[in-house]
Amino acid sequence: MNHLALKQEVKKYWNTAACGTEFINLKKFSKEYFEAIEEFRYNTEPEIFAFAQFTRFYGKRILEVGVGAGTDFLQWIRAGALAYGIDLTDEAIAHVQHRLMLYDLEAKEIRIGDAEAVPYEANMFDLVYSWGVIHHSPNTVQALGELIRVAKPGGTIKLMIYNRNSLFALYQYLTHALLKGKPFRSFKKVLYHHQESLGTKAFTFREIKKILATQPVTIKQLTAPATKHDLLYYKAKPFQWFAYAVACIVGWHRCGWFMMIELEKNYK
Repeated sequence: MNHLALKQEVKKYWNTAACGTEFINLKKFSKEYFEAIEEFRYNTEPEIFAFAQFTRFYGKRILEVGVGAGTDFLQWIRAGALAYGIDLTDEAIAHVQHRLMLYDLEAKEIRIGDAEAVPYEANMFDLVYSWGVIHHSPNTVQALGELIRVAKPGGTIKLMIYNRNSLFALYQYLTHALLKGKPFRSFKKVLYHHQESLGTKAFTFREIKKILATQPVTIKQLTAPATKHDLLYYKAKPFQWFAYAVACIVGWHRCGWFMMIELEKNYK
């Protein structure tokens, strides 16, 4: 599938349900609906708060790339950041706009935008943040370059992308390859076809370091601790205990599904 066709498939998928809303069965855009989205997100992905550090960016100009249902985006605004946000889909922008009105909050700007061509000038933001987004973009390397481009020299880029060497990726391989009699199907192909939107990618630490070596950045954090997804939070206790033991054996801070990356943009 060519680049444009794949991007349309990604857009179609996330336009059906903004990220974070697919498990919520309440009246759309109601206060209960948004509060359930927030509760589910931070119960399932508690590492977001420690990684994002929302309150440290008071008065700073920040850009979130891929706002989804707007849960993290509201945290930036509540923390006093000058928040800009973009998303590929109308559905996400509608969620954020309704959410801002409901809570009487104001963003600097919220608009449709493509991570591969961020619609802002270079060197504009103190922080560029993107949680679980650019691995869905057909050209993830280009999207990463765009996040870096719009950050100020000395500014921060915080992003999460999927880790291919994770327990969760292994579970997906077992489910969609090994147990279906296709043991030689690669992790890449499994994730491409079966993880959320078509074309989803996951990277290794080595791959990311190689990509970042070509960019004007310094790596401040590169880690992938075991997440609830890796520890099978939705399974019975024996499965959870087994997953916990495996995580301890293979390396707790490298086997997680969420590869969390913090970068500092270099000065000239």
